Amino acid sequence: MKRRMINSLLGVVLVVVVVFCVPLAVVEKRTIVSSAQDRVDAAAVRVLALVENRLAANEPVTGDKFANQVSEGQYVQVDIPGRSLVSSGNRPDGGHLLKAVERGASGETVTVEQSREAVDHEIANMLLLLGVVALLAVQAAVALAVWQAKRLAQPLTDLAETAERLGSGDPRPRDRRYGVPELDRVAEVLDVSAERIARMLTAERRLAADASHQLRTPLTALSMRLEEIVALAEEPETVKEEATIALQQVERLTDVVQRLLTTQRDPRSPTAVAFDVDDVVKQQVEEWAPSLRGTGRVLQVEGLRGVTAVGTPGTVAQVLATLIENSLMHGAGTVTLRVRPSGTSVVVEVQDEGPGVPAELGNRVFERAVSGRNSTGIGLAVARDLAEADGGRLELLSLRPAVFALFLGRSQREV
Repeated sequence: MKRRMINSLLGVVLVVVVVFCVPLAVVEKRTIVSSAQDRVDAAAVRVLALVENRLAANEPVTGDKFANQVSEGQYVQVDIPGRSLVSSGNRPDGGHLLKAVERGASGETVTVEQSREAVDHEIANMLLLLGVVALLAVQAAVALAVWQAKRLAQPLTDLAETAERLGSGDPRPRDRRYGVPELDRVAEVLDVSAERIARMLTAERRLAADASHQLRTPLTALSMRLEEIVALAEEPETVKEEATIALQQVERLTDVVQRLLTTQRDPRSPTAVAFDVDDVVKQQVEEWAPSLRGTGRVLQVEGLRGVTAVGTPGTVAQVLATLIENSLMHGAGTVTLRVRPSGTSVVVEVQDEGPGVPAELGNRVFERAVSGRNSTGIGLAVARDLAEADGGRLELLSLRPAVFALFLGRSQREV
């Protein structure tokens, strides 16, 4: 591209130089020759006038009388009938001469000659000057072409590097502008695309992290449930009951995955329905029973019964599961799951007897990568996102003891 731009601009300049300089050189050459010839003609006229005046006054005509009428380098010859030739100056050699002949009324002839050497030298100087000007113009054109080529080629190189980085998975925008509207438009589009790709990659990575975190606990509980089924293989009724719970857990896992995908695509997807809070609470008690027994802890249910709330049962179950898991991981003692009314809302609280949430964290526990212990810091952030996407909200009511509350809309028939 650089070479093409340089060649194009250089070609244009050469054409302009040729079109301008050649006619100018021809015109200047003719002007110089014409001016020199005019000077010779004028000298011949002046000498003739002087000769006629002296003849009219019967004065002798000699070369020294009209020597001051001609310029240096000019040769004058006067031919008067019946008299000898009179001349002044040195006669030039060579065939290329400037010559002027004037004849008087009495038959006298005045001839002025001048060598073309000075004229040719002046023409050569003029051509040299035009050549220097043309060369300077060409050099300036080359310098301008190189500068312009770099000015236009460098942005294209930067844009190509940006596009390559986008293709290699580095979506950071460069925010560079070059003062050329077309290139700035391309750069702006690439930066917007980079930001869009960055958001998409962030969303995909966030989805992968959320899914892996949210599926880990249900899969662990399901694994423990299946181990109990194997251990109780000789008790058909118990096996049937445990298998039913395991199937419910599988269904909840499917709902979790679907909900995570839905939240990523449309965080405000309207899937809320009226459901019985007791069913979700009972489900959590059954699912977490193996984990609680394994740690020697108890899950206690308190508060209202028979309450109908508005939301997505799978999402509410997932949020409660996250809170119970958080109590098992970071808390101690009895885990209390309490259902209570609050105006037009139903509040489901999860509380334990552990040391609580550090004061320096406060509500920052809902931020991603923020954790009081060595954990991922994703669970509570995902739980809050799920609750808000479902039309509810998740809050930390107390630091010590730690009390997390899920606020749900209350069904109209319960209000």
